[in-house]
Amino acid sequence: MICENHTRVTEFILLGFTNHPEMQVALFILFLAIYTVTLLGNFLIVTVTSVDPTLQTPMYFFLRNLSLLEVCFTLVMVPKMLVDLVSPRKIISFVGCGTQMYFFFLFGSSECFLLSMMAYDRFVAICNPLRYSVIMNRSLCWWMAMGSWMSGVPVSMLQTAWMMALPFCGPNAVDHFFCDGPPVLKLVTVDTTMYEMQALASTLLFIMFPFSLILVSYTRIIITILRMSSATSRQKAFSTCFSHLIVVSLFYGTASLTYLRPKSNQSPESKKLVSLSYTVITPMLNPIIYSLRNNEVKGAAKRTITRKVLQKLDVF
Repeated sequence: MICENHTRVTEFILLGFTNHPEMQVALFILFLAIYTVTLLGNFLIVTVTSVDPTLQTPMYFFLRNLSLLEVCFTLVMVPKMLVDLVSPRKIISFVGCGTQMYFFFLFGSSECFLLSMMAYDRFVAICNPLRYSVIMNRSLCWWMAMGSWMSGVPVSMLQTAWMMALPFCGPNAVDHFFCDGPPVLKLVTVDTTMYEMQALASTLLFIMFPFSLILVSYTRIIITILRMSSATSRQKAFSTCFSHLIVVSLFYGTASLTYLRPKSNQSPESKKLVSLSYTVITPMLNPIIYSLRNNEVKGAAKRTITRKVLQKLDVF
């Protein structure tokens, strides 16, 4: 569609946190520290679950994939946000905006499905412990992981291509710190009802369908735990699910507040705060949650760090 009497937008301005210019340096330092902790924590999880022989199980295989996914997810938005906090020109090109939006949709959708695969893994471990190694074999785990990573490709391509094909002929200021769908859609100069209907359907599919699988898995898990005769067995079974439940609550809670809340109840500032939760805070908390609640991960981390230190000492 051609923009009559107007020049088509070739770049966008990310307003970010311009309402608080006096705080931008402090925010830069804060978010840089959080991003550093996020990378270190998730790479530690990836390293530990890859090299430690005691963690070569499906549960830690999926945890490793989750940490890799969190690194990719934050990489899409946080570096650009940090640059914008200290830059006078908060510009992103039209193509760059579309690219950021595509990978945001892709990794967000992938995380929804990966969390549901992790719930299924816990379901099999607790409800079918004798057949666990047979059901959750190496081949199935790889297919589940690949399916999770690739699940968002079709909808990400559809939403991004459709969005960026719409006419942007007027304002180009995005009231957000990254190119998310709703704030960019506000700049379109034609009726967007069809796109919004498609986006809502996709959101329901890629948020609610995996969440429904998680609910079904944990319903069966809770029923099985309550039927256990030993209090020790019940406590052990619940402890294996506790970290995953916290991560699911954080991710789905904040995502639902952003994408399933009525428009009338949303303000740009509140949306930014909620978006910060699942784009910056949650990826930092995930490795901390799994490490603090899991003695196997803590023990493996200590062994890995000790081994690296001893290797360096041997060099000298």
